[in-house]
Amino acid sequence: MHFDLTDLKLFQHTLECGNITAGAQRSHLSLPAASARIRAMEASLGIALLERNRRGVQATPAGQALSQHARLIAQQVERLQYDLAQYAQGQQGQVRLLCNTAALTEYLPELLAAYLVDCPAVSVDVQELPSLRIVQAITQGMAELGIISTAAPCAHLQTRPFRDDPLVLIMPLGHPLAEQHAPNFSDSLAHGHVALGSQSALALHLEEQALRQGLRMQVRVRAEGFDGVIRMVAGGAGVSVVPLASVRRWEAVLPLRWVALGEDWANRRLQLCARDFAALPGFATKLVERLVKR
Repeated sequence: MHFDLTDLKLFQHTLECGNITAGAQRSHLSLPAASARIRAMEASLGIALLERNRRGVQATPAGQALSQHARLIAQQVERLQYDLAQYAQGQQGQVRLLCNTAALTEYLPELLAAYLVDCPAVSVDVQELPSLRIVQAITQGMAELGIISTAAPCAHLQTRPFRDDPLVLIMPLGHPLAEQHAPNFSDSLAHGHVALGSQSALALHLEEQALRQGLRMQVRVRAEGFDGVIRMVAGGAGVSVVPLASVRRWEAVLPLRWVALGEDWANRRLQLCARDFAALPGFATKLVERLVKR
C-alpha cells in the first residue's frame, strides 16, 4: 500500500465535490494525473474505493473507511504544522465551519473577524446548511466544526453552548394576526409570507415545519437577508419568522409587531459541535474558544 498526502487529500476532495474533475481542480492537479492517482490507490489495495456513475462518484464501504482515516491523518498533519509554526511564522491552517442561517448572519461576522485578525495565517471556510445536514457532515468528517440548533439529534457528537436564538413571528401593524393574542406558526400559514432565499437553512426548516402540518407556506417574496425580510414585512408585504436577535435592531425603527412562537422548535438554542474537540489542531481550538466566549 503506497499512499502519500497528496493522494489522501485528492481522495477527500473528490468525495466532497462529488466528482473527480472538481476534486482534481481543488487539489491543483490535472484530470489525467488525478485519475491515475486514484486508480493506483485502488490497484495498490486491490479493491474499488469509488463507485462511478453519470452523476459523479460515491465512496464504496472501503472508500468510506479510507476517507475517515484520511481525515484523521489530515488533522494530525495540521496539528503538526501548527505546532512547528509556533517556531517559525506563526499559525497556519484552515478551519471548515458549517452553520445555520441565524449563526451566519447574526453572530459570526464580528466573531470571525476578530479571530482572523488574531490569526492572520489562518483561513475559515464557512458554509450555510440546515442543522441536520451539518450533523451528518461533522459525523462523516467533512468539516471540523458546526453550529446547529439543539433540535437536531447529535448525541454522538461533542457540543458546547453557543447562543440562545429563539424564532419569532413578525407582522406589520394592522395585520389581522396583530389583533390575535398569541398567534403561532400554524396561524401564519393562512397568510402570505416574506421568506429568505429558497436555499437558506432557515427557509428550508420553516417549509419542513409547514409540511409536517400538511400545509404549505404562501411565499409572496424572498429576500437574501433578515434585514431585507424585516423591512418588507414592516412595509406590509406579509408576515415572516425570523430570529429575535435580528428583530431587536429594527423594532424601535420600523412599524412592526413581533410575538414569540409557542412551538418547541422555535424556542431554540444554538450549540457548537465537533467529533472531538480535543483532536482539533491548535488554530481550530482557538476558534472554538473565541466562539464560546461570551
